[in-house]
Amino acid sequence: MKIVICGAGQVGFGIAEVLSREQNDVTVIDRNPVLVKAISDQLDVQTVIGHGAHPEVLKQAGCDIADMIIGVTLYDEVNMAACQVAHSIFNVPTKVARIRSQAYLDKQWGDLFSRDHSPIDVIISPEIEVGETVVTRLSLPGAFEMVGFVEDKIALVGINCDENCPIIDTPIKQLTELFPDLFSVIVAIERQGELIVVNSSEMLVEGDNVYLIADYSQVSRLLGIFGKNTETTNHVVIAGGGNIGLYVAKRLESLNRSVKVKIIENQHERAEFIADELSNTLVLHGSALDAEILREAGVAHAGTFVSLTNNDQVNMLASVMAKNEGATTTACLLSSDKYTSLIPSLGIDAYINPKSTTISKILQYVRRGRIRGVHSILNGQGEIIEAEALSTSPLVKKPLRDVHLPDGVRLGAIVRGDKIIMPNGGSIIQAGDRVVMFAKAGAVKQVEQLFRVSIDYF
Repeated sequence: MKIVICGAGQVGFGIAEVLSREQNDVTVIDRNPVLVKAISDQLDVQTVIGHGAHPEVLKQAGCDIADMIIGVTLYDEVNMAACQVAHSIFNVPTKVARIRSQAYLDKQWGDLFSRDHSPIDVIISPEIEVGETVVTRLSLPGAFEMVGFVEDKIALVGINCDENCPIIDTPIKQLTELFPDLFSVIVAIERQGELIVVNSSEMLVEGDNVYLIADYSQVSRLLGIFGKNTETTNHVVIAGGGNIGLYVAKRLESLNRSVKVKIIENQHERAEFIADELSNTLVLHGSALDAEILREAGVAHAGTFVSLTNNDQVNMLASVMAKNEGATTTACLLSSDKYTSLIPSLGIDAYINPKSTTISKILQYVRRGRIRGVHSILNGQGEIIEAEALSTSPLVKKPLRDVHLPDGVRLGAIVRGDKIIMPNGGSIIQAGDRVVMFAKAGAVKQVEQLFRVSIDYF
């Protein structure tokens, strides 16, 4: 696939890294020669220095033969204009734009991006995507990762095996025997920074980050089995009243009026603004690194403290301070990958990476075949994929024991209408079934082939 990416920042780099690894023909455009050189030196991609919305630059990047253009520059207007030019001049089939400003996404301007008025096929709003991720995590604070699939019938759950986990040193096959009515499949484990596909004889050890695919309705019970907190929090303290913090507070207000929400915001004008925007949230003006402010916010009694400022160091330190003050669960926003390995040793329960969230959303539209959902894990080492089985797929109409799955792939769930099937050797996938599985990065292309009907992608 020929893909043109406008923007060589963190997200642009991340998308280019994943797509180039899969032998796609990728060209990255950016006006900053330093960013262009960095991406050219590290990745097997072509690069062009220039304005991402200029026709001449887009032609130089190969837009005239491109299957897709992805606009992820720092500027919404450039991303939108790039998609318009790619559509009007080069007839690029699929156009994706990242749009940060909520001014464009307000419901009253809902027709702006309709098919009649805009050529943009997919709009990615980082604030909304990350905000929804935060809200989902808050609903089940015992998990460090939580993503819904198949209309939230199925969940990807990430659980850390800490020293209090009662099933450490237990073979995975024994878990099925101990909990025969529990619908969950351990599909992968992160151990010492490496993502491994598990087999039934694998033992869980302290420090493992376990990825499971489970019946969404059983996630709370699953967390309890791993010794995690299963109570939904009714007191949330948010550090940072930026776009993401404000979005999360509004969503919490709309979902559950009984949840006490407090926001700590350092800028006085911003604090006043968000106080006017919210109806049932207490806004405190001050620094999240001030112990007195944390105490005033009542973090000692908070079920969850989540730090969503635009500074990674502040987010980590504020989370550590909140935990020391007595917060039950802490989570923080981390824009950079370089700090993620520190999270367990700092005692922070979970982190949210905006880059990973945005890339996962975009990959859903890059993948060929009947791919319905994608979530990238551990900096692209693997993906959770939801796909629809076609009658022409080699997966259907025969027991799974007779199906040759690519190395690095593990099936987690089969959904047939409202019925959830835990896959085993005797399971038979039928056309129309939704299949949720884990695939290591090197196996993703082979998974796509299992669910393709033609050279078209959907």
